[in-house]
Parts: sequence; C-alpha cells; structure tokens
Amino acid sequence: MVKTAVLVSGGGTNLQAIIDAHIFGEIKNCALIAVISSNPEAYALERAKYAGIPTYCVDRSIFPNRLSFTKAMLDKLKDLEVELVVYAGFNFILGPQLIREYEHKIINIHPSLIPSFCGDGYYGLRVHEAVLAHGVKVTGATAHFATEEPDDGPIILQKAVDILENDTPQTLQRRVMEDAEWKILPEAISLFCQGLLEVEGRVVHIRGDA
Repeated sequence: MVKTAVLVSGGGTNLQAIIDAHIFGEIKNCALIAVISSNPEAYALERAKYAGIPTYCVDRSIFPNRLSFTKAMLDKLKDLEVELVVYAGFNFILGPQLIREYEHKIINIHPSLIPSFCGDGYYGLRVHEAVLAHGVKVTGATAHFATEEPDDGPIILQKAVDILENDTPQTLQRRVMEDAEWKILPEAISLFCQGLLEVEGRVVHIRGDA
C-alpha cells in the first residue's frame, strides 16, 4: 500500500472525491495516512476526521516565507514516511527542495486542459473567467505531476467538459469539478499506487490495464 498524504487549504471538495473513491474501492493499493492543511480552519480537516484519516496542520500564516514553510511541510511528510503527495485545493506553491525530494510523486489537479489557462495567476474562478472570456468551446481538467513551474509538469490524465451557452464562471467551475476533476484525480492516484505510471521526459505512459 502506497502511503499517501493529501494537502489541502479550504473546503475539501476534491478531498471528498478522493475519500469517496477510496471507500468504494476505486483507488487501489493506496493508504490515506494523512490530510495536511495549510489552514487550521479548513473544513477539509473535518471531512478527513469524519472519514477517520489522521489530520495535521502546517499553518502557513506562522512562517515568514516560502522557504521556511516548505521546510516545515517537507519535515512533516518525511516524519510520516509519505510516498505520494496529492494537492487537493492546496493554495500554495512549495519551494524546489520539496518538489525535488518528491519528483514525480506529487499529483496536482488543475481546472483546465493544460497547457491552456494555467500557470501563475490561474486558479479557482479566475481560470473559468478566463475560459469564458476567451470564448473557447471546450474546457476540462488535468491531473499532472507537480514541478517547480506551476501547472507545467507531465500530464497524467485529462478530461474535457463542454462549455454551455449560458455558463457563468460559477456554473462552469461546478461542472468541471463534478464531471472532470472528481473523476480523474482519484483515477490518477490509483494508477500511481498500482505502479502503472512511467514518466519519460514530459510524457507519462500508462502501463497495463488500470
């Protein structure tokens, strides 16, 4: 079983999707050993406690800079002997020392079809506002390995979502979550935990049958 920690900052809807998929056996060979929040008030911690998952807080507000925050987070992951890190609504970019320590072992979910509408400044509703302003007809979500550059890591899975004529950023955000994010994030975790992902440069190969 792959020891997995989920990093959160807010309400935890993506975390709930992971928990539900795990309960129903859709995530294989995965041990959810920790939910770690950057925010002590995050409702995601309550979701984890209800599911019986140990919770921890590395409070971003008490650290003077990204370097010290990253070190504290890395120390916590090492203490817990974490093998896979999952960003699920985690609102901070961690420093390179953690990214290098967990190279190709950090899965992030982004609410667009990378490389469109991604990178610095594209998060939350801002992504969907930009999508609608640009007039594209299809958006979606991307599960990828996190690297030092935001939303630039090797792509594991993508799922497309059609844009409707009357969409608002809020309705589009909800549909992308329900129809794409909540499906491919648990699937990507399961593929990793089963040892079915192989990274070659920027390309992620999926070996065998998931």
